Amino acid sequence: MTADLHRAETGDGAGDGAGDGTRDGRAHPAPAPPSVPAERAHPPRRSRLRRWLRRGALGCAVLLVVVTAASFVYNGVTAGRAAPPRGLKYVQAADIRTRYQTWGTAGPPVVLVHGAFETVDTWSRLAPLLARDHRVYALDLTGDGYSERHGPYTVDHFTRQLLGFLSAMHLGGPGEHPLLVGHSSGAAVVTEAALRAPGRLGGVMLLDGDALDTGAGPPPAFKYVLIDPYRTSLLRLGLGIDAVIRSLYDAQCGPACPRLDAAGLDQWRRPLRVPGAEGALWTILAAGVPGLPADQVARLAGVRLPKSVVFGAQDDVFTRQTPQETARRIGAPPPTLIPGARHLTMVSSPEAVAAAVDRLTAASVAASR
Repeated sequence: MTADLHRAETGDGAGDGAGDGTRDGRAHPAPAPPSVPAERAHPPRRSRLRRWLRRGALGCAVLLVVVTAASFVYNGVTAGRAAPPRGLKYVQAADIRTRYQTWGTAGPPVVLVHGAFETVDTWSRLAPLLARDHRVYALDLTGDGYSERHGPYTVDHFTRQLLGFLSAMHLGGPGEHPLLVGHSSGAAVVTEAALRAPGRLGGVMLLDGDALDTGAGPPPAFKYVLIDPYRTSLLRLGLGIDAVIRSLYDAQCGPACPRLDAAGLDQWRRPLRVPGAEGALWTILAAGVPGLPADQVARLAGVRLPKSVVFGAQDDVFTRQTPQETARRIGAPPPTLIPGARHLTMVSSPEAVAAAVDRLTAASVAASR
């Protein structure tokens, strides 16, 4: 008994139940585990952020590889180029093999000069109306349409092509002074032609264009951001979607324009699918819409030629003040504003444009007497 008491007092009998955390048959709390630092138990937010950033960067890299590979494959599949339509006429104009078309067989000559991303076919509604009283000529400026693509795509080069075209068509001599009608950026080309060779012309019309170098075009970063193979893929995808072409056409032309049918879609689409078109397009976009400095355009006021300025009254490419400012700048009568028309007046309102050309012709005939 004494020994039992001694073991109870000294704890020698603690082995009974010691393995299950009890003493004298009573339960006791288990010892606490070693403490873990808070930063190890709960990683800091910065560590989680770095982890997510690494995952995001990896995901972006994988996406870039996939998109790039898909773009190369798509560009390879769509590498075939379209052929120009059959039956086109060409002439050598300065250093450029130039596509052109003519209408009419009698009357004072009129030469139609299109704007950016347009062609001879842009005049298809206006030219037959003019042909009732005029011999009408239209050409594809280099870089657009089906003429040879031969840079630089500048006003200087376009003007040399235009003057070379006049020579090839035997225009500009006595009794053969044509009226030049320049649409949009083509206004700068006919202005420069009038400054260089006023004695060869009968008059100048700026149609939906102020002839100015306004810096219009994509932002400078465009050529660095939109690079190959992606830009080629985007262009070809866009050209393949009828709704994209129709929306651009409707925005520029307005409700008075005929809806584009299959032939109309091909008219706007095919020139951008012929060999050399894509390279020329990117070069033109990088340089911006061609034009002339304001002081050079103002020199036209001193040239003794009949002049005319015609704009769509709802043309939102320019400000409402642009037609009046342009007429004052070049020394022309007050501008003709065509109600309801936007930027493609020769498509939406060919009768009104033809009437304006007839008035300029009358002024030219009167001035030549």
